[in-house]
Amino acid sequence: MPQSLSLVVVHFIFSTHDRFPCIGPSVRPGLHAYLAEIARDLNCDCYRVGGVSDHVHLAVRLARTISISEFVEKLKTGSSKWMKKQQPELGGFSWQRGYGAFSVAPADVDAVVAYIDNQEDHHRTRTFQDEYRAFLRKYGVEYNEEYVWD
Repeated sequence: MPQSLSLVVVHFIFSTHDRFPCIGPSVRPGLHAYLAEIARDLNCDCYRVGGVSDHVHLAVRLARTISISEFVEKLKTGSSKWMKKQQPELGGFSWQRGYGAFSVAPADVDAVVAYIDNQEDHHRTRTFQDEYRAFLRKYGVEYNEEYVWD
């Protein structure tokens, strides 16, 4: 085969440090656009970025030349620097160390995009912690509560 092809779609989730609710409505659209721009600069297709005050979700088709960990590192580093420049009170902004990366079947991309689009409504009744635990259960991931939320 003369060329390399891949279609790897991933649903990423990561939160602010200590899940501090600092991604307010005034900065949120710009942050989401910036995260999508970082993804595009890494030759990845970003289907959607969304979230609420303490975390973000991205639906992304990864380029075949980047690992999940490298992608998340570049997202977090670049967006953290961007956030710190937006408002003086965000000067100490940072993301929590960990992240979730869940595989998505190409046929399920629309459902994931719809899920990300409905984050505001979704989080009226469910905390980030409850949402994340549900993803871990859905994918059969065993976890230690202390490790997940450090």
